[in-house]
Amino acid sequence: MKTISVGELRGLQQFTSAHGTFTCLALDHRQNLRRALFPQDPGRVTDAELSCFKLDVTSSLSRFATTVLLDPEVSAAQAIASGKLPSGVGLVVALESTGYDGAPTARQSHLLSGWSVEKVKPMGASMAKLLVYYHPKAPTASATEDFVGQMSEECSRFDIGLMLEPLSYSLEEGASLSSAEKRFVVSETARRLVIPGVEVLKVEFPLDVRGAENEKAWA
Repeated sequence: MKTISVGELRGLQQFTSAHGTFTCLALDHRQNLRRALFPQDPGRVTDAELSCFKLDVTSSLSRFATTVLLDPEVSAAQAIASGKLPSGVGLVVALESTGYDGAPTARQSHLLSGWSVEKVKPMGASMAKLLVYYHPKAPTASATEDFVGQMSEECSRFDIGLMLEPLSYSLEEGASLSSAEKRFVVSETARRLVIPGVEVLKVEFPLDVRGAENEKAWA
């Protein structure tokens, strides 16, 4: 049986319902949310406007969730300070910077500049969240594995759980993963990246539904 620390257990209690289930309101999006709000010119969406949108959504929808996932740039501290995040709802704070370094076929995620697990903990967050781009056969696979290991160790050191969000990608530039490829990548990602310290896996659906829209095929 896996053992966890008191801090990680407390975070899971804040993160979940009395039945041990969770409903997460994910609002840590940054650049892609700018594109959704103003597709014609995402750069015109200011930080203040992004923050206002996230706080409005948090205020309206957090009562239906057990936890809210926010970013540290324009929403996490603001939601706490404004009272828009209810005291009975858990908080998960992202660690990573938007986007990735390297080529589209060899991606490497990185921490947000000036941010760390050490800074997440004093906010009273229930958990930290890390997004990584990962393909087990990519040239950057081992570097990503090391990165996840480093972050899980940091979370253990500061007594806080880690939510891991791996995003798959194709090794052929401009291509998408087929359902068969995606099944392999998603399952292999879980096998390789779910290590001690990772409490929650924010997993992708393991096939391309555009090529398998019939739910009977999903089994």
